[in-house]
Amino acid sequence: MTFNRTEETFQLLKELVSIPSPSGNTNEVIRFVEDFLTKIEVEHKRNRKGGLIATLPGKDNSQHRMLTAHVDTLGAMVKEIKSSGRLRIDLIGGFKYNSIEGEYCQIETSSGKKYTGTILMHQTSVHVYKDAGKAERNQVNMEIRLDERVHNAEEVRALGIEVGDFVSFDPRVEITQSGFIKSRHLDDKASVAILLQLIKLVKEEKIELPYTTHFLISNNEEIGYGGNSNITPETVEYLAVDMGAMGDGQSTDEYTVSICVKDASGPYNYELRKRLVRLAEANNVGYKLDIYPYYGSDASAAIRSGHDIVHGLIGPGIDSSHAFERTHQSSIENTGKLLYHYLQSEMNY
Repeated sequence: MTFNRTEETFQLLKELVSIPSPSGNTNEVIRFVEDFLTKIEVEHKRNRKGGLIATLPGKDNSQHRMLTAHVDTLGAMVKEIKSSGRLRIDLIGGFKYNSIEGEYCQIETSSGKKYTGTILMHQTSVHVYKDAGKAERNQVNMEIRLDERVHNAEEVRALGIEVGDFVSFDPRVEITQSGFIKSRHLDDKASVAILLQLIKLVKEEKIELPYTTHFLISNNEEIGYGGNSNITPETVEYLAVDMGAMGDGQSTDEYTVSICVKDASGPYNYELRKRLVRLAEANNVGYKLDIYPYYGSDASAAIRSGHDIVHGLIGPGIDSSHAFERTHQSSIENTGKLLYHYLQSEMNY
């Protein structure tokens, strides 16, 4: 037996990315995960930050493991209602304005009403603006064009839209015949889908884990503090399951599991990293070791918070991170296989 639920993971991932969940507004997607865990009869609870913790009992309850993946995504907030009836936005998470130019979006009011729009440059029309291609993509020049008949700020406010309303981006999710999934928010809903399928597999196959294991579905990772609390005193190992970033000088690809050796927070635990490599090699799991210079994870946030844990980071390789992302079913499968064997491995500290 190993992780063999790639198709089911893709379908679950498609559902997850289709639920808007920018950091700060994740209740709907957390409810979705709660429903999933309730159906498979896995113990779970919310923390005060709005994240979710599922627990599988293990043979040894004196030492615990924790795995985490985050369900919050990049997004924005309404910064200003302009006199023209368009909206200025403020970004949630670390990405660039150019990556959302031309994107469809949804605005959710505090009363729960939802409106659609498009994120555009103010100087979009080349028939009017000579500098349409040269103007900087920034907060001053980019705005939301609402799909409503509004001409001024008063008419926008009459809809119930106000400063502080959340803006989410259309994921445009698509699964290709060649085995790719391309969508916004694969960071980190790809890993959430993998963990949920793993929990289901362990439950259905009645696999006895060596240690009591917690799964934290965090909801504030994109803003730096999703996984830095609710770690039991018995927790020895803390493994963040997040994306592997691709680009020049990187070894990560879309077909293997990425094992991070270092990011902006510094090196990850050396002994855990070596054990993950041994597990991958012993079980025919395709993997790559990599360093992410502009990256932090829930595991590094936990370390910064002072927790006395062994920390690691792995995940599927994601192309074009924090933009329009893509990965392949091979990467999902290799990540799931490594996690399957990791959950059943001994810690030996």
